[in-house]
Amino acid sequence: MRVPDTMRAIVIRKPGGPERLVEEELPVPEPRPGWSLVHVMARGLNHSEVFTRKGLSPSVRFPRVLGIECVGEVAISTDEVRLPVGQRVVSLMGEMGRAFDGSYAEYALIPNDQAYPVESSLPWELLAAIPETYYTAFGSLGNLRLEDGQTVLVRGATSGVGIAFARLARAALPHLRLLGSTRTTTRMAALLEEGFDEAVLDEGGRLRLEGRPLDRVLELIGPATLQDSCLHLRGGGIVCSTGQLGGVWYMDGFDPIVDLPPNGYLTSFYSGNVDQGRLDELLSFVEVHKLDVAPVRVFTLFHMAEAHSFLEGERGFGKVVVVND
Repeated sequence: MRVPDTMRAIVIRKPGGPERLVEEELPVPEPRPGWSLVHVMARGLNHSEVFTRKGLSPSVRFPRVLGIECVGEVAISTDEVRLPVGQRVVSLMGEMGRAFDGSYAEYALIPNDQAYPVESSLPWELLAAIPETYYTAFGSLGNLRLEDGQTVLVRGATSGVGIAFARLARAALPHLRLLGSTRTTTRMAALLEEGFDEAVLDEGGRLRLEGRPLDRVLELIGPATLQDSCLHLRGGGIVCSTGQLGGVWYMDGFDPIVDLPPNGYLTSFYSGNVDQGRLDELLSFVEVHKLDVAPVRVFTLFHMAEAHSFLEGERGFGKVVVVND
């Protein structure tokens, strides 16, 4: 595989709005021991990248090429046995796009233990919708220990992970009662169209459930609403805290003895702990169930600012993917 000397990338030199994401020509990274060069074909966008762009990730130093996930092909390998040149790979998390340059570029240098070989034949734009979003939803689905016929609420349901969870849960448990929350009444109809049984208004960090108990809650807003989510759980229920869409990283005043119902459980799922077996299981699940993983919008790399604006705006419903030109 011929690798050029330079590549096009989207660089952010100081935090701010989407306009800070600027196209530049950069040298293609040089491989080093334990790292391989990946020709990035597509990448999913994530709200954490929006937070970083705004300067809300204290550990990130600028300038930086953002992007915490990608799909592509190995271009130069330092592990020819596991990662031969031309091998399709998925990569996500592991400080990509934070401690080192990420996927908003034509090539990315990735630690070998963070490049996961896959055999999927999905088109790049569909495969790119899966890694961070569906992997997170799939892991959360397992940790919630759902049973068919139970009632589960997805808090932050209009997000990419929320939509992915709904599609996975429907395929695995067809008789599940699926509720989705949103902070805006304009998105409630869209949740019903997506397959949720009911759309619930999340008003000022309080669910409008009128006292109805829940068997399970997938908490994607995070510490900002976790305490309220626990209050709506029936005895023996489970809350799985997976996201931090609320932009709050910690919480004060939470007393699990008081705030969890009798025999209630609080668990979590962190997509940074990637397991190759679970990833393979997810891709197999998608194939067997012919799951619709299509993103809500696809942009090209050099419309990254527009893609960020879309993700942040009222139209941003579900997963956004960015492909190369």
